[in-house]
Amino acid sequence: MEEVIVDLKRIFEAVTVEDARFFRNVFFKRYEENPKLEKALEKLDEGFEDAIQYLSQPAKWHRLIRSTNSLERLNQEVRRRERVIRIFPNTQSAYRLIGAVLMDYDEDQAKKKTIFTNNENVQREHEI
Repeated sequence: MEEVIVDLKRIFEAVTVEDARFFRNVFFKRYEENPKLEKALEKLDEGFEDAIQYLSQPAKWHRLIRSTNSLERLNQEVRRRERVIRIFPNTQSAYRLIGAVLMDYDEDQAKKKTIFTNNENVQREHEI
């Protein structure tokens, strides 16, 4: 079973979409006869294109965008701040709190000096 894990990791450690598809095909040919992996192969086949979507972006961004961890962390921070207040007097006050959390997040990202653009990674010229 260790070799199955290694082969599966190889698919998602690929740097290009073509490599990932190649390793996926190799994986399927190697394990399609294994009845224990039938459901796993179905799931891999169903969600494969979605799972490798990040590979269509430049390789330097892969580490940042291949999972939703950063979004989940931001949502946790919003919830943490919201729990302190408990009851909002109106919808606008909730929006203001969420806006403040997002502005803090944006400031933190600006300090990291990295932003995404359509074509390339641009360095901000801010003093930290």
